[in-house]
Amino acid sequence: AQADKAKQWGIAQKQTGADTFTLGGSLSSNVHGRGLAMKPLISNIESFTLINADGKSICCSRDENKELFGLAIGGYGLFGLIDSVTLRLVPRQKLRRVVEIIRGGDLPKRFEERIAQKFLYGDFQFSVDEKSPDFLQRGVFSCYQPIDEHEPIVARKELRDDDWLELLRLAYTDREKAFTRYSDYYLSTNGQTYWSDTNQLSAYLPNYARKIREQIGGEESSLIITEIYVPRSDLPNFLAQVAELLRSNHTIAIYGTVRLIEKDDESFLAWARKPYACIIFNLLSLHTPAGIEASARSFRGLIDLAIARGGSYYLTYHKFAKPEQVIACHPQFKQFLDLKRKYDPTERFQSDWYRHYRKLFASS
Repeated sequence: AQADKAKQWGIAQKQTGADTFTLGGSLSSNVHGRGLAMKPLISNIESFTLINADGKSICCSRDENKELFGLAIGGYGLFGLIDSVTLRLVPRQKLRRVVEIIRGGDLPKRFEERIAQKFLYGDFQFSVDEKSPDFLQRGVFSCYQPIDEHEPIVARKELRDDDWLELLRLAYTDREKAFTRYSDYYLSTNGQTYWSDTNQLSAYLPNYARKIREQIGGEESSLIITEIYVPRSDLPNFLAQVAELLRSNHTIAIYGTVRLIEKDDESFLAWARKPYACIIFNLLSLHTPAGIEASARSFRGLIDLAIARGGSYYLTYHKFAKPEQVIACHPQFKQFLDLKRKYDPTERFQSDWYRHYRKLFASS
């Protein structure tokens, strides 16, 4: 529809890692992307319609039903069904990818430099080879800089699904080789050009766990993701301490990345309470009692490292946090539960997530 338009519009950001998520679900967990100077998704929402507990359709915006606007965005579906969303679009831009291999200790300064140079997106994908001194300390730093609108979008090198599966297999079996191959691929794409919206699309292999197990055998396992937030200046020390934690717990990280987020001052259950560095870990978790407990110990340890720095963690991914950790990172959480019961007194909208936290704080 925009093919003949001089100025085209697109999304500012989306969640990374996969594309087949609904807008309602993304809104309900207040996702973010790889923006270098962006707030979470709430900043890109103009309004939405909500089907509430009485079955009524109501409009929520910054001017209408403002409290519900802030509660439902990042409210995990507990205040109603998101029926439609009006997004704040941004002009599509052409971008050039700039790739380097850098040290984690340089990240705060390098992120600042890229922001000053008007780069729009970027992240740091670190080595997960726990046997190497580069573990969490060396990574692929990829950022995206606006270019002239008349520059062509050139033919691009892209990995096929089989290539991604092979990289994932190596992350399970030979993490040193996985990082070498991954970084070589990314360096080969330095200078490629993209559209700012379609560049955010991601490959995802929905049956990867079964295929990996067929190839390498072993006990049944899953990757459990977590996202930790710390002040940006604390990032190098945090990564060093995480390396010690994961090694001491014998926890295997299959993938990890560092991004940035700006402060969210609109959603009620805001996870971005400050301008943070966002550190994402995919940890290998065995489907045994001992394996689950080992994962829980590592996830709680990560949260403690964040708390010690005035940081936080993302509530979306797992339920291993202790009550005191939840409150330390999300001090408004009990009030959030109270407001859920105010707007939905019969608790029509429920989930495993909600029932877990309702029970966790039932006696407090």
